[in-house]
Amino acid sequence: MNTATVSLAVTPTVVSTLVSHYLNRKRPVRPNPTAHISYDQGLHLIRCFLEYASRHTVEDLQSFTSQWVPHPQWVKVDEVEIPQEQLARAASLLQDQLGPDGVRRVGGKEWWQWRKPKSPLKAEWIEMKADYHARKKSAETCNRVMLYVHGGAYFFGSVDEHRYQIQRHARKLKARAFAPRYRLAPQFPFPCGLHDCLATYLYLLTQQEPNTIILAGDSAGGGMVLSLLVILRDRGIPLPAGAILVSPWVDLTHSFPSVAEDCPLDYIPPSGFHHKPSPSWPPPDEDELEEIKKISIHQKTTITFVTSDEGGSESSSGVPTIRDVKETTTRLSLVIDGEHVDIKEQIQMYTTNELLAHPLVSPIMQPTLGGLPPLLIMVGGGEMLRDEQIYLAHKCADPASYALPNSLLDDQARAQLEQYKPTDVQLQVWDDLCHVAPTLSFTSPAKYQYRAIAQFGAWALARAQKTEIDILDDDRISFISKSSTSSSNSSKGAEQDPSTQQDSHKHKNKQKQKHKHKHKNKHKQDETPTTHTTPSEEKSIGKAGDPLPRFKNHMIRQRVTPHGVIYPLPPPSSLPSCTIDRAHVGVIKPGPVRKWLAHKRRWDTRFHTTKRRVHEQRMRDTAVGYEVFGPGEVPPPSALAGRRKLGTLGPETKKARSLGLSLWALWGSKHDEATVIREREADQGVAIAVGVAGDEEGDGARTYSDLLRQEAVEPSRSVGRRRIVPALARRRSRRRVVRDERQADGAPDEEEEEGDSDSPISKLFALRRGKGKAVGKEGGDDDGLLSPEAVAAHEVGSTGKRPIVDGISVPFTLGKEAETASMVTLMSSAEDSRPPTRGPEAASGAGESGKGGLRDQEAPGLASRAGLERFVTAEEEVPRAQKT
Repeated sequence: MNTATVSLAVTPTVVSTLVSHYLNRKRPVRPNPTAHISYDQGLHLIRCFLEYASRHTVEDLQSFTSQWVPHPQWVKVDEVEIPQEQLARAASLLQDQLGPDGVRRVGGKEWWQWRKPKSPLKAEWIEMKADYHARKKSAETCNRVMLYVHGGAYFFGSVDEHRYQIQRHARKLKARAFAPRYRLAPQFPFPCGLHDCLATYLYLLTQQEPNTIILAGDSAGGGMVLSLLVILRDRGIPLPAGAILVSPWVDLTHSFPSVAEDCPLDYIPPSGFHHKPSPSWPPPDEDELEEIKKISIHQKTTITFVTSDEGGSESSSGVPTIRDVKETTTRLSLVIDGEHVDIKEQIQMYTTNELLAHPLVSPIMQPTLGGLPPLLIMVGGGEMLRDEQIYLAHKCADPASYALPNSLLDDQARAQLEQYKPTDVQLQVWDDLCHVAPTLSFTSPAKYQYRAIAQFGAWALARAQKTEIDILDDDRISFISKSSTSSSNSSKGAEQDPSTQQDSHKHKNKQKQKHKHKHKNKHKQDETPTTHTTPSEEKSIGKAGDPLPRFKNHMIRQRVTPHGVIYPLPPPSSLPSCTIDRAHVGVIKPGPVRKWLAHKRRWDTRFHTTKRRVHEQRMRDTAVGYEVFGPGEVPPPSALAGRRKLGTLGPETKKARSLGLSLWALWGSKHDEATVIREREADQGVAIAVGVAGDEEGDGARTYSDLLRQEAVEPSRSVGRRRIVPALARRRSRRRVVRDERQADGAPDEEEEEGDSDSPISKLFALRRGKGKAVGKEGGDDDGLLSPEAVAAHEVGSTGKRPIVDGISVPFTLGKEAETASMVTLMSSAEDSRPPTRGPEAASGAGESGKGGLRDQEAPGLASRAGLERFVTAEEEVPRAQKT
């Protein structure tokens, strides 16, 4: 495979897609994302590429997708090597997590630690150069890092191939991304890749505080991230601030209904991944291993090796016995169309058949997925794996309702189910989108998804650090243009370049009036979801920095259109994924296996000669001999560690540049480059006020300190009050301040920080947060202030506005006029900095400025009571945002 051959293979698909859209160019815009040419072209390109790659070997696909891809000049990339000590520590933790039985099932504890000579574990730092220079100039440590694990079905893909996606995550979140180059199956099957990712996170903890880290992964990378989080939780390693799972692959048994259905809107091969035979794939089955065993026995007998009575070799021989193979591969026996079928071959590249339902391979089989940091789970409504992802989200938020059958729960699993609290989850199901839609980063749906990811990431970091995060917030710099979405009319909810918005709105209004009655019913049919929703309830995907909706029962459940319009997700009782019998989860079904067998028969016929040559080569390699490990080490048949010919394996060759992947990355980075240029040309030097998030925000969500107590580790010393930087300019800021606004409800975990609910200060807090009208306010308007009458029994300070309880000034003000000018001027803009005047307007302005002024001063008494110094509400930010 190379750029020329791949280009020739996909060119007919590109041309046919263009012709199809040209012939149908007058059709109305439909909810289906394939109505837009950019999305349809990208979807067909990936589908055609995977079909073409299946006619080549696994090694060819791995080599093509791991070629060097140059990064843009506005991106800074640094490669680091993960120290051996972190690899050793990760191996120890992984062995503890597997347990003695798990170590036996994976074939030992040494072979999966082996690496190719001179091929250490490396990872890349990816960051915007502008952010790097700003960080160096301020001499501040980075308080936001994204550890990103790329996907590729565990057997192809690379950091180079995914860098165009990773750099956008870094740009939108103003973060440093860290991406490991983990080992790939089938040469390095489970748990090789998981070992590498765990070592990468342990290394990152030596560079960063855990509350400054968020994890992210797509497809197989999302499944890897989830397994990594479970290990961290169970082994007592500090958890990150949150995690983002984009179309995670969490059930390798394919036990959910959507996998057996036809999915025309997805690019994943419906019959699984099949490739031209090679030494790596498919691995030898039981019959082939029996022949290899006979050659090995004969060879060892001639050099006076002693064999066992079972026809096996000594444990140090390194050649698995047929009994070993049966124990580690396990035949699949199913009844398909009334016929009993035995499958001797390994069906998934990541691991053997026996381990497909292992909890670290298919995290959906974990006893509980509670006790994890907040998760964003993004699902494509048109992808094959959607059911398992929707089920995963509900299992995280409600572990008890989605627990494993009693027959699979031992005492330890039941104890975990009771120990760990539910995980806060934001679930987004995007109508008709394919698997990992951000891959098509040049399309409108993908741009909305990047926004949602940045929005959640900023919230999770702000919540964990109890501070505020500033990120890009300017439509003039980063917008979703009309040209990127469709060759026809712009879709509802899509943002446009401000220079074209006026003409577009005029055109839309004319069209609306002209066809108001003609298309009324059609519009309702296309745009109105099956769930009844009034126009006032309709919302759109926010930018990074917009507040998240409130959690309900530890979940934010959203159905999102390709144009970013949000509707409620139907209840779990109406979702096929949530009504599946728990006993059927993790059980291989006949439907997917039938497709796999049919395709395998065609491939065996097509590549019969190639398969025979591979078998003969294996026989010759066996005659030469293999490198061996110690006793008890039986690598899986596909593992390179178990089929190393004596003295022939050398280091990896140097990677060449890929023109094809470079062009694909250039296409995917076009939007980012334009945004970087606009940002560079925009006004500079706007300072951002950075404060501490209020205790009352996000009521009911599990706090980061609660997660730390769960793991019995000391909280990070870096968590605490942060320096407050006053705003130096009053021009419109290109950044937005993100804070935790306590969106989840119903959890009583905050009482420890707020103190006794019967204390005087707590009663004032309750009045301040009152759900009804403010007490004593004329006209009944609730502006968040207490009236003087409501606190007449309490002392007030010299300003006459802030009550004092037990010698402590409370962090809110009374609904009355200030008596000093300082409460007015602290947070006023330049044009409002004149001395205050008496009257209703002055009184109102004093109240707003007084609240803002509290954030810009260090009151000596505030630090003595937990939580008071951070009491700043979202409403108090509104006047400041309007002034700026």
